Amino acid sequence: MAYDLAVNGQTHHVDADPATPLLWILREQLGLPGTKFGCGAGLCGACTVHLDGVATRSCQVPLGTVGTQQITTIEGLGTPAARHPVQKAWIDIQVPQCGYCQSGMIMAVAALLAHTAAPTDDQINTEITNICRCGTYPRVRRAIHALAQAGEATSHG
Repeated sequence: MAYDLAVNGQTHHVDADPATPLLWILREQLGLPGTKFGCGAGLCGACTVHLDGVATRSCQVPLGTVGTQQITTIEGLGTPAARHPVQKAWIDIQVPQCGYCQSGMIMAVAALLAHTAAPTDDQINTEITNICRCGTYPRVRRAIHALAQAGEATSHG
């Protein structure tokens, strides 16, 4: 079937089975490799994107259910010339180690900070359930708190 998807502010026409996970459409058909395949079961969060601003595990979203939702991937969150505040904090605090999970982690954190400018540790624990095999969780938490203190949690640019 044919679908028009709103991805990173652009409309893309794709033709695929409605049961195809959004993850594979983004990576294979649209050439957006920043959204990673991790577990395929919606547990690890490496495939996290925003659907209408909500952090969502794209491996669990059938293409046929996306409809008119706005999709934002890590490629649409910011650019090298105009990084999103979360991307800037990741660089400043040197959050990543291997980096594989970090695009999904950044997307989850950006969604959290968009609705909770100064999250508590309990809110971070509840909202950020992405898995990092390298264990960068203390640096993730440090970056979130630094953004909140700087008042940059919900700004963009």
